[in-house]
Amino acid sequence: MRISTRNDSLLTRSAAAVWHPCTQMKQHESLPLVPIARGEGMWLYDCDGQRYLDAVSSWWVNLFGHANAYINAALTAQLRELEHVMLAGFTHEPVIELSERLSALTGGKLGHCFYASDGASAVEIALKMSFHYWRNSGRVGKTGFVSLANGYHGETLGALSVTDVALFKDTYSPLLRHSAQVASPDWRLAPNGESPRDCAEQAAHALERYLEQHHGETAAFIVEPLIQGATGMAMYDAHYLRLARQACDRFEVHMIADEIMVGCGRSGTFFAHDQAGIKPDFLCLSKGITGGYLPLSVVMTTDPIYAAFYDDSVARGFLHSHSYTGNALACRAALATLELFERDNVIENNRKKAAHLNAAAKDIGGHPRIRHFRNTGMIWAFEVETRDPAFARNFYRAALDHELLLRPIGSTVYFMPPYVIDDNEMELLVERTLKVIDALPA
Repeated sequence: MRISTRNDSLLTRSAAAVWHPCTQMKQHESLPLVPIARGEGMWLYDCDGQRYLDAVSSWWVNLFGHANAYINAALTAQLRELEHVMLAGFTHEPVIELSERLSALTGGKLGHCFYASDGASAVEIALKMSFHYWRNSGRVGKTGFVSLANGYHGETLGALSVTDVALFKDTYSPLLRHSAQVASPDWRLAPNGESPRDCAEQAAHALERYLEQHHGETAAFIVEPLIQGATGMAMYDAHYLRLARQACDRFEVHMIADEIMVGCGRSGTFFAHDQAGIKPDFLCLSKGITGGYLPLSVVMTTDPIYAAFYDDSVARGFLHSHSYTGNALACRAALATLELFERDNVIENNRKKAAHLNAAAKDIGGHPRIRHFRNTGMIWAFEVETRDPAFARNFYRAALDHELLLRPIGSTVYFMPPYVIDDNEMELLVERTLKVIDALPA
């Protein structure tokens, strides 16, 4: 990666003043930060004009490219009217319209929207709301939660309690509430001869057995539908979600669909759970909901759950808030994002893009160092055979030298590009990824 004197000032100031997320800051002594000056479409540009293809959508948030003209215009118009007003005792058109449109996308089955700023906060809300529902319903023993092995739901304390990633969790374990984990339906774990559906059924039976024994103390089961993201893009058969929904119904346990990563079209349908033909009790959305522009998350839930909080007593209301709940600018960006889905027939066009990238990536899938090349919707992933303990960091650095922004998870390399990627950019992504794989030592 080329670093010039024009970028030096930003690098020095950032290293001195900014504590970067999920980062061992000492590593930046040898791996410089990348100072970005502007973005356009698929590309990010540093102060010298050096470009990087954003193949991970800037941590999975950017859906329609950087500096999207349509979202820019919507935000500019909203700035002339209202930037923010507290949502306690007040309301405004963008948050009402967004709630109505999201509800319509669920067929009205998840008709109540509660807003926050980020995915972990949405998970916290869903957990609290499930617990409080059972308390309001007189089922005070239902206070526990169950999640999947290798699942990730965020790094605030409540969300981390239902996460199963040792790197994030172990240090803070004395602060965390206990939760249970059951087997993942990740088809990579299936013994030889077993299909992804077989793996899904076995994992679902493990959940059913757990709930059979512990349903009296379990408030909710939380799951990332179709793809477990932060532990290596583990993909699984949608049949698991159908069986999990049946088990939750049978044992009176809420189902929380954490679609923070996989929602908003990323899985191939607007909501990932739609591929299983089910509806969760709570749906968490964030990341792509504003097209990557502004922090926003939402928890959607059902009429019966909402009704359990509707009471004269303040203590029976849902007691959660933050100052920027339902921010007007963020809601307007989300509305513009939903409008782009409709205007540009995004879901159907993404299927064509996925087919093109799959065809272009045959040489990756057939590479002797590659295992488990896989695709769901607009997510691709594969494992690289390596003995390099610093593989992820070295791959990232080499990718930057080839004008690519890629951030492996361990030995898993993944593509999660904005939906505006074109055929030439897909081919460039594949071609240069292969060059990086071939250049790195085994």
